[in-house]
Order: sequence, then C-alpha cells, then structure tokens
Amino acid sequence: MDSTSLTPLEVAELLKITKNTVYELIKRGELPAYKVGKKLRIDKEDINNYINNQKKGSSSPQTKHSKQEILANDIAIDKDMNIDDKNIIICGQDMILDILGRNIESRLPSIKSYRSYMGSYNGLINLYTNKASIASAHLWDWETSEYNIDFVKKLLPGIPCTIINLTYRIQGFYVQKGNPKNIKGWDDLKRNDLNYINREIGCGVRVLLDGKLRELNIPSNKINCYNCEENSHLAVASAIARGKGDFGLGIEKVAKQIDNIDFIPLQRERYDLVIKTENLENPIYKEILNIINSDEFKDELVGLGGYDLKDTGRIIAET
Repeated sequence: MDSTSLTPLEVAELLKITKNTVYELIKRGELPAYKVGKKLRIDKEDINNYINNQKKGSSSPQTKHSKQEILANDIAIDKDMNIDDKNIIICGQDMILDILGRNIESRLPSIKSYRSYMGSYNGLINLYTNKASIASAHLWDWETSEYNIDFVKKLLPGIPCTIINLTYRIQGFYVQKGNPKNIKGWDDLKRNDLNYINREIGCGVRVLLDGKLRELNIPSNKINCYNCEENSHLAVASAIARGKGDFGLGIEKVAKQIDNIDFIPLQRERYDLVIKTENLENPIYKEILNIINSDEFKDELVGLGGYDLKDTGRIIAET
C-alpha cells in the first residue's frame, strides 16, 4: 500500500469515528477518496485538510452539520444505545475489532454491531456500567508484569468476567528515520534532551508508560512534553514523523504505515477481550466466540500482518 494513503479502517482509527461515518464523508464529497483496484484509499493530506477545516470552523453549513453527525454517532453509543440482544457494542481502537464487528453482522444478520473508540481503562468502565457489551484491553500492571487480569478485577468489582485472548502485539518507541537521537530503550526516558509525544489518559499505552516510569522511579514531570497528547497510535507516529517530538510509544504495525519513522521494539503485550461471564450463556455471545476461534477470522487477521495469533480465542482467565 502507498504509505501516503490510508484505508477507510485506518482513517476511522485516526479520527476516532466509525468506519461507516468515513464512508458517509466520502459519499458526501467532504473527504476525497480514490480506488486502487477495488480498494478505497484516502490521502493523508486530504485527512489533514479536513481536520484543519473543522478546527478553523471555516466549513460550509453542510460540513458543520456533518461534524455534528460524527459526534452524534459516537456519543449515541455511550449515552443512548441500549445493550440488548439486538445491539453489540465493542469498546477498543484496534482495527481487528472492526473485522470482528463485520463478522458478527455477517454470521448474525439480526444483530447490529457498534464500535466505541476508547482506551482500555474507559472501555472496562463502560462494560461495568452496562454501556458496552465487550471491552478490549491491553493494560499492563507494573507490579506483577501481568496484563489485564488485575484491572478487570478492580474495575468490575464482584462481577465474574471471562478474559479471552485476541492477539499479541509489539509495543515500542516511534523515532524519526535513522534514529538521530540514538534512542535505544526505556532508560532513555531519563534523558532531558528528548521531547515525548504521549497518549491520552485511560488508554493501554498511557498505562504502560506510567507503569514504566514508576518502575524506573522517574517522575512524570521530568518528561519533556509529557502532557503533549495524541489520541491514537497513528497520530503519535505521524507527530514524530513531522518532528513534533523525538519519540512516542505505540504498536509496531502502525510504524510500517508512516514515512520517516523507525521502530524500536520494547515489549510484547497481550491484547484481550473481556466479556461478562453470565453473557456467555447467551447464544449470541457463544457465536461470537465461535467467530473468534474460526479459521476464516484468523486468516483475515493473518492477512493484515503484525499480529501474533497463537492464542487467539483462548480463555486466559476467569475473574
């Protein structure tokens, strides 16, 4: 794929909206797109222009209305959508979840699958407050070096949950091409000559960073630009490529999509799905587990690249 263009799924992840909203923007001519073969592509420059127009408020009345629609689509998931046997709401940001949602609707035509693009911590809270059906998580506990289990116990107190592996990913530092600042690993967080691009509070990347700072006994106020935040892996990598910072934390797969970026692998993380155990008696959720364990679903993820699927579908723990 041309590294200067993105798929609709990648645009949805970058803008933190649904894939269907991306298609609507394209359909209305507000986001230019073109086809490579049968696949849609959107140039990064056009995405940046769209974002800048929204920030300036210089768009036409139709564009302003579209912006409200975008916000309404995502807010509705949190505030107005009922969790029932017709609506499945999946919290998380990885594009694997878009593929899961599409497979759910294909296998279960009477079910509508929705995505809520939020970080792991807030996703678990939404699961606890019945605003989500399924939450994804990659939350590292610096005291135990374990992923997700203790967070699920604490954020869903007293509620039995089943934690199911989706994939393993590699987290590491995005650095500028050629690594001009000679960044090698976690110890470089102690340097005062580097500017960091952070992620938002509540996402798994931010939890990992804060855990490492605690482990290395580094106060967060000693990190230059600790409060400089972006809302996705893609946005962090893009910021580094454009020289807005020297390094930032994210997954390896995204580093391959951005020009002028090198990747320094640091940690293998476990990316899981969390479902309330009582829901697993429901035929809908049983079928969702069948989808995750199916060869068809796994083959599609293999095609994406960058994911370790050795435990996909395996129950990691029951809380």
